[in-house]
Amino acid sequence: MNFRRRVREEPEINLIPFIDVLLVVLIFLMLSTTYSKYAELQIRLPLANAEPQRERPREIVLAIAADGRYAVDRRPMDTRNVDALAAALRTAAEGARDAVIVVSADASTPHQAVVTAMDAARRAGLQQLTFATQRSASGT
Repeated sequence: MNFRRRVREEPEINLIPFIDVLLVVLIFLMLSTTYSKYAELQIRLPLANAEPQRERPREIVLAIAADGRYAVDRRPMDTRNVDALAAALRTAAEGARDAVIVVSADASTPHQAVVTAMDAARRAGLQQLTFATQRSASGT
């Protein structure tokens, strides 16, 4: 009879497959998760502290009100049509292709009104466009 005790081996847990599975799950979650929430953004536009331009070429001021109304060189427009706005910009440029359009939009102007103004400038053949801003109250 064999009365010797058998030496029991301790069970060994191999962690490498477990780590591999966790890394795959982590990568899957990173790729499938959306991090941006656009509804929670609170944005107040525009403020800038850039130095004013020294030499000024022919400028056409295109003002856009908060409700989307347009004014070209302080002349209000009755329509919000892209073609009519392009014609007014073409007339204001007086054939000068190097004229700069200064878009002076209210901070709460809808983006569609600004995009319409940019499209009208392109249709009028005017390539240079800039946006007017005001300095912040703190000056920084």
